[in-house]
Amino acid sequence: MSLYDAFQAIEGLKLAQIIRESSWLFPAIEACHLLAFALMGGAIFIVDLRLMGGGLTGTPSGVVEREARPWFMGGLLVMHTTGVLLGISEAGKLYDRQAFLVKMIALACALTVTLVGRALLIQKVEPGRLPARLLAASSLGLWLLVALAGRWIGFS
Repeated sequence: MSLYDAFQAIEGLKLAQIIRESSWLFPAIEACHLLAFALMGGAIFIVDLRLMGGGLTGTPSGVVEREARPWFMGGLLVMHTTGVLLGISEAGKLYDRQAFLVKMIALACALTVTLVGRALLIQKVEPGRLPARLLAASSLGLWLLVALAGRWIGFS
C-alpha cells in the first residue's frame, strides 16, 4: 500500500464521509479550529513578547509562561483534534498539496521551539537578551508560517 493509497483509505472512512457530506459540519469544525488557533496564538504571543523584553515587564518570564501554558495546551488540544477531523475529510486532496506539507513541517518546528526551546531557555536567559529574542522571533515566525500555510491550503 502506497502513501497515496493510505490517504485515500483515510478519506474513505465513515467519519470522513459524514464531515464531507454535511453542509454545516466542516465549517463548524473549521471555525473551532480557527478559534483554538487564536487562543493558542494569544498564549504564544504574550510569552514571546515577554521574552523579547516587552509586555508584563514586572512579571518574570517563567511566571508568564506558566500562566499561559494551560491556554496554549488547551488551544493545541482543540486545534489538533479539529485539524485531524478536517484532514481526514479531505485526505486525498491533501496528499499532493505543497501547502499541507509546509504546514506540517512548520507545525513540527513550531511545537519544538515552543515546547522544547522555552523549557531549555526560559529560566536561564534574561528576557530581552539575544538568545531569548531569537527564540521568541523563531516561535512567532514559525507559528505565522503555520497559519499562512493553513490558509494557503484553502486556496491551492
